[in-house]
Amino acid sequence: MSRLLALLLLVTSTFAVAQTLSTRPDQPAPSGAPMRPNADATYQALRHVSVGSTAIQVSNWTMKRDAGTFTFRSGTFTFLAPVNGKITGAVFQGDGSLDVQPPIAVEQRTIALLTKGKPYHENFSTAVLRFTDGTDAEIQQAGTGTAGGGGAAALSAINDQLRTRLSYNLHIRLLQDVLSPEAGGFFAAFIDGKEYSGKTLFIVDPHGAFVGVAPEEVALVTYDEGRGGVWAAFHLTREYADGTATGTQQNAWIDIQSQDIDTTIDKSGRLDARAATSFRSGANGLRVVMFDLFPSLRVKSVTDASGQQLAFIQEDKKDDPQYGVILAKPLAAGEALTIITTYGGKDALSNEGAGNYFPIARENWYPNTTFGDYAEYKLSFRVPKGMKTAGTGTLVRQLDEGSQTITEWKSEVPHAVAGYNFGKFKVEEAKLPNGFLVQTYANENVPDLIAAVLHGIGGDLPGVPPDEVLGGNRMEQVAVGNLSTVPMMKKALAEGQLSIQIYSDYFGPLSYKNLAMTQQTACNFGQAWPTVVYMPICSFFDDTQKNALGLRDTRGYWMVVGPHEVAHQWWGHTVGFQSYRDQWMSEGFAELSASIFVQLVYGKDPQKYQKFWADERELLTEKNKEGKRAIDVGPLTQGYRLATERSGFDIPRRLIYPKGAYVLHMVRMMLWSPFTGDKLFKETMHDFVQTYANRPASTEDFKAVLEKHWPKEMDFTRNGKLDWFFDEYVYGTALPSYTLDYTFETNAAGDQVANVSVTQANVDKNFLMPVPIYAELDNGKIVRLASAPMLGNITRQFKIPLNGLKQRPKRAMLNYYYDVLAAAN
Repeated sequence: MSRLLALLLLVTSTFAVAQTLSTRPDQPAPSGAPMRPNADATYQALRHVSVGSTAIQVSNWTMKRDAGTFTFRSGTFTFLAPVNGKITGAVFQGDGSLDVQPPIAVEQRTIALLTKGKPYHENFSTAVLRFTDGTDAEIQQAGTGTAGGGGAAALSAINDQLRTRLSYNLHIRLLQDVLSPEAGGFFAAFIDGKEYSGKTLFIVDPHGAFVGVAPEEVALVTYDEGRGGVWAAFHLTREYADGTATGTQQNAWIDIQSQDIDTTIDKSGRLDARAATSFRSGANGLRVVMFDLFPSLRVKSVTDASGQQLAFIQEDKKDDPQYGVILAKPLAAGEALTIITTYGGKDALSNEGAGNYFPIARENWYPNTTFGDYAEYKLSFRVPKGMKTAGTGTLVRQLDEGSQTITEWKSEVPHAVAGYNFGKFKVEEAKLPNGFLVQTYANENVPDLIAAVLHGIGGDLPGVPPDEVLGGNRMEQVAVGNLSTVPMMKKALAEGQLSIQIYSDYFGPLSYKNLAMTQQTACNFGQAWPTVVYMPICSFFDDTQKNALGLRDTRGYWMVVGPHEVAHQWWGHTVGFQSYRDQWMSEGFAELSASIFVQLVYGKDPQKYQKFWADERELLTEKNKEGKRAIDVGPLTQGYRLATERSGFDIPRRLIYPKGAYVLHMVRMMLWSPFTGDKLFKETMHDFVQTYANRPASTEDFKAVLEKHWPKEMDFTRNGKLDWFFDEYVYGTALPSYTLDYTFETNAAGDQVANVSVTQANVDKNFLMPVPIYAELDNGKIVRLASAPMLGNITRQFKIPLNGLKQRPKRAMLNYYYDVLAAAN
């Protein structure tokens, strides 16, 4: 993933019939010598295109590009030299401006926040345009005469920014349209804005804007140091008018169907692989395919399934290293093809010492497109004998051959991504009653850096920022004993077992048959891929060791990291997310799942559950070092876009995890019944998982499933829709506040009656929320008395008979289980 894109912006049994290494059919031998990278003449012409000799004067000319309006008051366009007879750009110098008016309210609000309430209007004197949509013909038609050319310096500066700041090979994208027999539709304007940013990009791409917002086609971005970020992103304006601008829209160039990857890893951590990638074309005239491949993994050769050598592109790993393949002929939409990539290199896997390795490249250790392009996988790993590999899918075969241990893995269902972990592991395992296999992989020897801490040499714990550790993350002469992770393997194994059983009950069974809880060398970083969980090494240490190492756990991280990552087997993998706008469901639902784990497993200490939700609210409402509260920065559906220099890179973590969890928690609390408990919530979530198993789901898909199961007595708007709730908490940034006044009295029958006054404040007039009222009885039991629907800024009184209760309750409470995301009292 590029530097800016990272900123802007995430089974068969062993006896089943399957191909093994020894039975796979031989592949045709490649015909001819491998081609040199970047040697294609048309690509080279695009890569080194210069300004031409044709220059056109314009005066008071307006050009529309979707929601962007360019006004060129006066100046000159100098066209770039043609490539294959096509003009792919022009440099404007003069007096111009750009106005952007997004077609949807949420993006209009974002623009207004950044412009302090003003319409977006940016003046500029220079603009570099790159296009394949016929912009040159429009300029020529608008011209008032010819003039001397120029703009070479501006073009060179943009090419430099594409390499070093954006780290995106725009020339591969242009090549896709230049070599296609179909008309292109790409447009990008790099402008030297004077009001907001000297490095502003407005882009329209029918195959999804490259700045991390695909499948959305239109984006306004700034990319200068200190002010980079996405200002607006949306689908084509006409698609909102005709109803096709949905979260399930598909406009990618290809849809990968299967991956067959044969990987060799040596003791140094070097990875060499051969990947057969089968896909279907998503467009007519597809001639060039772009992949995401870890930059230090260098391509050696590319062929098609018949062995024909194919031209490929891969620039230096420090620049714009996207990997592109030039096909032998154009493909029609839906046409299938397999390409075979042979590649290898260092740095994708780090040797951390003592048989510990850290997989740095996780979603792009093989040629991939985007996370969530569900495909079938066959994986084989050849590693030094005595090492162990945990791979995505089900283990089909394992054997020692010479100095290598070979394992083969196969997915029984399509996976969103494939991964592995590798090292000198010990393995423990347990089977659940339904046959589901849970394993723990851990290395009895710690990585070199932690060994240095152990032996008093000093150092920084890997993966732990200074503010996470007492004493500034510098460990000196720490006496922590043997830091082997093996003694704590049983804890990780038990967490895996319990999590699988709890989540299967709440959300339905998985399509997978196994799960490996594997140790990784980063100290406080966890992640999950299908059937493989990467557990932080420090989670395997006991509390005494963590304390000695100065590892803080102020928000219960070590208690929930395992259950959270296991939950991703459901959220993010079994049920994927369509785009960055839906990623909140993956992280938020996993966080909610962890709360259920805490509630059920640590039920004897209910304060742990209370603290979990208090911590989640604090993440949302405390200011970060940039002075921003995550709850205010933007809605859930803007996701990782919200990580900018202005708002802080921590905002997405502070928003989508806790607020996404709160959304599902509020749903759970609204569906809870004193008679049936979580029955309706479980039925709803089972339906959601079954409906979208092994494919992506959108926010709108989730909303539709909720509406299908929503009880009539809670249909407050009487239209069967949950627009009110989603507008408030998913698409909005509301944070209500509540106050409660109450008294208890005894009625004629001797029963208690609660007289309750509830106030809802700091919301707009349409804000609607049912607020639960609880009482603590004399014996300490907590009971829900009622749910009070509140609309707008209002105070409501309720008289609630507590039939049969003779003893006065200790107190009445609102929101006892943090049922509603609201400001702290």
